[in-house]
Amino acid sequence: MRVLHRQKFSRALLASGTLAVVATFAWAGHSSSASAHAAAKAASASPITIGVSLSLSGDFSADGQAYQKGYELWATDQNKAGGLLGHPIKLDVISDASNPAQVVTNYEKLIGSNRDQLVFAPFSTLLTIPAARVAARFGYAMVGGSDGGPTVFSAGLKNVFDVSIPVKNNLVTFAQWIASMPKSKRPKTAAYVTVNDPFTQPQLPVAQAILKKAGVKTVLNKVFPAEATDYSAIAGQVAGAKPDVVILGSVDVPTVSAFVHVFIQQHYNPKAFIATSGPDQGQQFINAVGAGNENGIFVPNGWYPGFRKADSQKMVKQYVAKYGGTPSGVNADVAEAYSVGQVLTQAVEATHGFNQQKIIKYLKSGVTLNSVQGPVKFNNLGENLAQKTLTFQWQGGKLDQVIPTNSPGSVKPLYPKPGWK
Repeated sequence: MRVLHRQKFSRALLASGTLAVVATFAWAGHSSSASAHAAAKAASASPITIGVSLSLSGDFSADGQAYQKGYELWATDQNKAGGLLGHPIKLDVISDASNPAQVVTNYEKLIGSNRDQLVFAPFSTLLTIPAARVAARFGYAMVGGSDGGPTVFSAGLKNVFDVSIPVKNNLVTFAQWIASMPKSKRPKTAAYVTVNDPFTQPQLPVAQAILKKAGVKTVLNKVFPAEATDYSAIAGQVAGAKPDVVILGSVDVPTVSAFVHVFIQQHYNPKAFIATSGPDQGQQFINAVGAGNENGIFVPNGWYPGFRKADSQKMVKQYVAKYGGTPSGVNADVAEAYSVGQVLTQAVEATHGFNQQKIIKYLKSGVTLNSVQGPVKFNNLGENLAQKTLTFQWQGGKLDQVIPTNSPGSVKPLYPKPGWK
């Protein structure tokens, strides 16, 4: 992940070996007098603290750090607009080191001890399930952007929401595109490999069923342990099978990078290569795989930096101004986190307060909300069914929208995949 922005911290404390940081945000008045008045009013009101446990170290650290930036950016923008109902926003961020046990301790602290008025979900389906159980015990709503695995919504929880697309559908557009190719050009074989993770595993069987129906033969179907640190053996098996298509269930950049480097070493270049997470991490992904090697790799998602939506484009511009880099280096985690803040803002404003049960009831009312990723409309389980999955591909050093090919903004996919550099 890009170098962390230097924040001004109002306080930093060590508790039970865990770093807790309450980040405060300065806000500047808008050019309009109304915005300036709202900001001034918020500055004189008592703050509203939002607690969140993020993976600032460990396996999900790249994503956790990106989420922190997305939340910071949203809080800064919202404070400029007057905060939440006139109250300035503070973020109470605690690192969970990507550990499910630590995330439980963190939310017990954020809600039970710190008494934060609102909470955001942590990163990943894996961590959200235990976190949401804690929040449910306290009667809190838990809104997140990366907790869309089926296990979250089958856990019987009534308080959890995901502003992003349900993950089980992530690979559908890619698989349908492959299946729609003329038989003479269509890949003949495919390999399906995934980390044992509730985010990735549900995606692959759906894609496999679509490709199998189209006559694409499965040559490898394997799940590897989430705690694996050396991917050489499994990546070598994929390279040895020489499938035309590789579908990799990954949760981070290092996993995808490891497969890429093994493929390069074994002189194997698939016709199409898609990974469920990692290629959406912008410049960090390019740095990991080596400049040029990102070219042609696909990733499913609901958002990318070139997304043609006014508030999205504004967010990207503000991100670059605040943290540096280029628009193409802004990864999807930032937009997911920012969307969480937007949705919670709309719920608070609609219910005229911070009553958790009213917020939960409102979010399940069928109302359509807005976010930088697009529309958000939750079903009774907390899934957002208003968006459709897009597929992106690295082309010429930037991530382009390519599938569905007839969607506004899509460019022609590179197929077969260009060779490694």
